Formats: sequence, C-alpha cells, structure tokens
Amino acid sequence: MPFHFDRRVESNDLSWKEKGRFTMKKANSGNRVSANSAEGVVLIVLLVLWFLLGPAAADDSNPRVKCRVETDRSVLAVGSPRTIVVKVTLDAEKPPKTARRPPVNLAIALDRSGSMTGEKLAKAKEAAIEALGRLGSSDVFSLVAYDHTVTTVVPAQRVGDAYGIRAKIRDIHGGGNTALFGGVSQSASEVRKHLDGEFVNRIILLSDGLANVGPSSPEELGRLGAALIKEGISVTTVGVGLDYNEDLMTRLSRNSDGNSYFVESSRDLARIFNAELGDVLSVVAQKVHIIVEFPEDVRPVSIIGRDGRIRDRKVELSMNQLYGGQEKYALIEIEVPSGKVADRRDIAAAVVTYTDAVSQRRSKTGGSATIRFSKDRSDVEKSVNVDVQKAYELTLSAIAQEDAVALADKGRDKEAGEALRRSAERLKEVGRRYRDEKLLIRAKETAEQATQVSSQGMTGKARKSLKTDSHQTRQQQYSR
Repeated sequence: MPFHFDRRVESNDLSWKEKGRFTMKKANSGNRVSANSAEGVVLIVLLVLWFLLGPAAADDSNPRVKCRVETDRSVLAVGSPRTIVVKVTLDAEKPPKTARRPPVNLAIALDRSGSMTGEKLAKAKEAAIEALGRLGSSDVFSLVAYDHTVTTVVPAQRVGDAYGIRAKIRDIHGGGNTALFGGVSQSASEVRKHLDGEFVNRIILLSDGLANVGPSSPEELGRLGAALIKEGISVTTVGVGLDYNEDLMTRLSRNSDGNSYFVESSRDLARIFNAELGDVLSVVAQKVHIIVEFPEDVRPVSIIGRDGRIRDRKVELSMNQLYGGQEKYALIEIEVPSGKVADRRDIAAAVVTYTDAVSQRRSKTGGSATIRFSKDRSDVEKSVNVDVQKAYELTLSAIAQEDAVALADKGRDKEAGEALRRSAERLKEVGRRYRDEKLLIRAKETAEQATQVSSQGMTGKARKSLKTDSHQTRQQQYSR
C-alpha cells in the first residue's frame, strides 16, 4: 500500500503520521505506541528502522561514477583577471560482462509513410527485429508504426514470445503521410506502462521524411522532448535519407538527452540500431544532477555546448543517463581575479548525485580543482591540461558547425564557409601544438566542408551531417 509520513524531531518528542492512522511518541516518561491494526504496528517498526538506519543508500566509498574537475591550465600568470575553462568529467565504470544490468524499456517509433515503402521499410523492420534479438526476458519492448495514423503494432510487453513479435513487425506495410509527433507520443504512452524506476526508458524514433500531420515544428518537438526527460524517457532519433527534418530530430533528441543519427543509406540501419542498443544496454547511472560551486570572487560566465543554469556562483546541469565505459563532461567558462605569486586557491567544487541503474539507490560523488599563480611564463605553459584544451576546441568546432548552418539558412553561404574555415584553422593549430591526431583529422574534415559550402552552397547532405555531428560532439555521443 502507498505510505506517506512526516518526520518531525522536537526536544523530547518524535512523531510520525500516516494520514492520521497512527502516532508514536517517545517521551521521557517512557514509550507509548498506539495503532488501529496489526498492520499499523508493522509500519511503526519499519519507521523506527528507517529513522535509525536512514533510507537505503549506495556505498559512496567506491562510486560507480567518478568525477574529475580540471582547468585548462593549473597555473595562471600574475597580473590582470583572466578567463579559464573548467571541465567537469564523469567517468562511468564499465560493468563486467557477467554483471547484472538494469532492464530496458524500449519503444520503437517506426515511420511507415509512403516514402518509406520498399528497401527503407524492409531494412527498418530488419533493424527493429535485430534490436529485439538483443533484449532479454526481463526487458520490455513495444513498437508503434505511424503514417497519417498511429498504430500500436506491439503493445509494451516483456520479451517472451519473440517469434510472435517478429511476425507482427514483418507484417508492417507502408503508405500515407507522416504523423511523427503522434508516433512519439504513442510510443511514450507505451513506455509509461512500465515507468516505475526499475527500467532504462528509451524511444528510438526512425523517420525519412518531414512531419506533416499534427505538430511538426522543431519547437513543438523540442517541448515534447523536454517533457519526456522529466519522466526519465530519452528519445534517440534516426534520420534516413536526405528528406527528413534534421532540426526537428536533433532538437527532440537534445532536449530529451538522447542520441541522434544521420543514415544516408538504409543499409546502415542495422549498424545504427546495434550502436544504440550498445548504449542502452550499458547504462550504469540515471537521473544525474551536477552542481558546481565557485568562490565568491570567481564568476561563472557561460556553460559551453550544454544546456544548464547559472545562479550566482553556482552552475547546475542534468543528464538522464551515463553509459558504462564512456565519458561525459561539461565545460564552464569562468572569470578569475588576479592573484599573488605562489598563491594557491580552490577554484571549483562539484557534487554529482545519481541513481545507480542496477540497485536504484541514490549515490554521490564529486571533485574539486585548485590553481596557483606564477610570474614564470614557462611554468604557466607547462601547466596546460591538454585533455581540457582538446575538449574545448572540439566543442567550439561543434558550435561553429551550427553557426555555419544558421548563416547558410539566411543565404550567406560565403560567410558560412568562412566560419568553418576559421574553425578548421584553429583545430589545425591546436592539433599541431599538442600533436593530437583527432584534432588534425577534425581540422581536415572541417576544411573540406568549408570549401564545399563556399563553392557549392549548403547541400542537404552537408546540412544534415553538420547538424548531427554538432549534436554528437556536444553530447559526447561516441560510436561503438
């Protein structure tokens, strides 16, 4: 039965109440317990244990998520105030292959509109069946197919009769327009049937065309994604071909903390679904909340590449889940006042709370960073944190990609190409300085994109690639 109580501590009294059914008081004169049923007595005993032992909590001495707080350099030059970058990194441990994983509550929203008819729909059904094959008997699966109407082909159910489910998927046929909003909404309804905190909740949305039935703007789908994340549901979007709305798809996935993919050929759908299931099946932490605090004279200026909130000297961010073996981070730009030679200062402290995906217990981890000041230029240069610099440059590159798309949308292709060219030059310079192959490869790719956009304009393929790549970089979505 549902049970609600108020815990109240006074000078000599301790009282709990369960909707007026019973009260227990401990006073100097002795103990008095009253209840209107044996059930009430049991509840009183449980409450006493709760008070003595506290609510269940994970052992924080060895958290499954480690937190690192670093700055782009640990030594600052004495002189005027300057801006530095703080990186808060969350490393989720990779669970052993034999470890129990949390059950998955997966819904697939499958576009069956007329444009999907033929090979695309056939490959999409194959990918959905392969995804089903990777789930276990404790997982929940559902599938919604949509064109101008929305049909629940497979209601949410434990993966038992896989043969029967596969037969229903194979029987899907195409035709009609694209009620994308309705497909996601109905999939969410199926996920909600098992929304009890035990599951990793995920919707995979697949579409090859423009939403043209019901709400269809990026803003409307973005609001839907923001509402779903509050329920612990993430939406991963898979855009197929060159006709879907990448603004809509990336907004939906970003606002719900899901992944986003651009699939030019339907032959790649099985690979994409496998990559996505690799993430979903390796979630180790959920409902992640990060609070970063700074000293009185340090001012947080901006959160780079992620959504979050700045309140005075405190920064707050949230993530829906962390995957085992993967790194997620947030970059925060801060303004630091000048210091004296040899001054050492605490500069940032982070507290991270999360729910362990297996035990469902809340746990906590954290970290902090310090800096010192020096007149020695070489001392300052040697303190550079290359990993933080690389993360910062890659994130700036992702932002430049979105800026280029926005410029091209206004017909300013030359300026869009120039924005990409400047980004490529910066990546190349930093890549050479730190001898980083990843940055150099990214610089080469960005330079090629700049040349193409400047000479040919922003093609549909280039736009989708830039939008999707920007999302993946900013969300640290790494392919397996």
